[in-house]
Amino acid sequence: MAMSRHIAVVGGGPAGLMAAEVAARGGLSVTVYERMPTVGRKFLLAGRGGLNVTHSEELASFLKRYGAAEPHLRAAIDAFPPRTLRAWCEELGQATFVGSSGRVFPKAMKASPLLRTWLRRLDAAGVVFKLRHRWTGWDAAGRLLFAAPDGPQAVSADATVMALGGASWPQLGSDGAWVDAVGAAGIGIAPLRPANCGVLVGWSDMFRTRFAGQPLKRIALAFDGHRARGEAVITSAGLEGGAVYALSQPLREAIAAHGEAVLKCDLRPDVERSELEKRLAAPRAKQSLSTFLRKAAGLSPAAIGLLQEGAASSAQRLSAMAPGAMAALIKAQPVRLTGVASIARAISTAGGVAFDGIDPTFMLRRRPGVFVAGEMLDWEAPTGGYLLQACFATGAAAGRGALQWLARRQAG
Repeated sequence: MAMSRHIAVVGGGPAGLMAAEVAARGGLSVTVYERMPTVGRKFLLAGRGGLNVTHSEELASFLKRYGAAEPHLRAAIDAFPPRTLRAWCEELGQATFVGSSGRVFPKAMKASPLLRTWLRRLDAAGVVFKLRHRWTGWDAAGRLLFAAPDGPQAVSADATVMALGGASWPQLGSDGAWVDAVGAAGIGIAPLRPANCGVLVGWSDMFRTRFAGQPLKRIALAFDGHRARGEAVITSAGLEGGAVYALSQPLREAIAAHGEAVLKCDLRPDVERSELEKRLAAPRAKQSLSTFLRKAAGLSPAAIGLLQEGAASSAQRLSAMAPGAMAALIKAQPVRLTGVASIARAISTAGGVAFDGIDPTFMLRRRPGVFVAGEMLDWEAPTGGYLLQACFATGAAAGRGALQWLARRQAG
């Protein structure tokens, strides 16, 4: 019997759209179901910061960024590596360049031109979009159930790619609501947790009022053998920013295990401690302590405030410290963390469908013909292009898996 060869893609983010493209190119009839009024909303949000699509580092080092998930993602990324993603961007008229940090961006430095062209190409390939369709599970016959504008719908498909995302930025469409329905089908799911997220600190009211929103520039953060250089932003609840996100995984695990963690902040990573001590030994004369620290140590008001906050919490007088002790504090200011920011505010999500529940083609072992891609899977990675790269690569892998599975069924 001839098969209709129709594939349903549930989720209109990068992973889902890439699966749709691969499937359409392979000759399948494709329908994309998206719960929001438009597709690619989180993708567009990522573009506000320049759309860091991937990274230029050597592939072996690149793959290590995925930690324990590397063995499970390696084949997908080998098949759709950064150079292929860059070539794909070029096909859509969006040339890319490598920034000073090695990150790769489209020259337009935003997502909207890329997404518009991509959607036009998908439309030309016959991909159909069903918007405001929220997936709610499967019925007894294995049909996909949706809450749609015209009421509940049950949809049959020859294969399905699930790409419903994690649970960060839920207002953009990925709210993790799929967990209950997928778990009810007996599929193993690691709990969803915030990744690339801020941390919580019990600031004093005075510090919070004065410094919330202020940056800590050119610093280095250290925790449990991990170190990250960059910037952080003081918030009313704690700290956010690239340097914090880089350490969020070990910090999250430590806080979960012990209820707190102590982060060490090097406020002058480019200056040796001995040099700082020498500068701080100079006579202060009539300068205030803040003025002296600004001039002698090159500290910003926010950095000085952080030192004073730490001294107050430990009942020390900053002004009474010897130059050596002051230099040591500047190089390793402890900040006690009490938690991590909520998953809704995180850049990405850890946890998801366990890899032992899928086969090498990303098909669910308990649901033949159903494939999973993107942030729904149990992996995490730092910012820097690694997140989007894995979403695109697993989306392409799931699309190929669906094609192969349908081909085997038709041949059989």
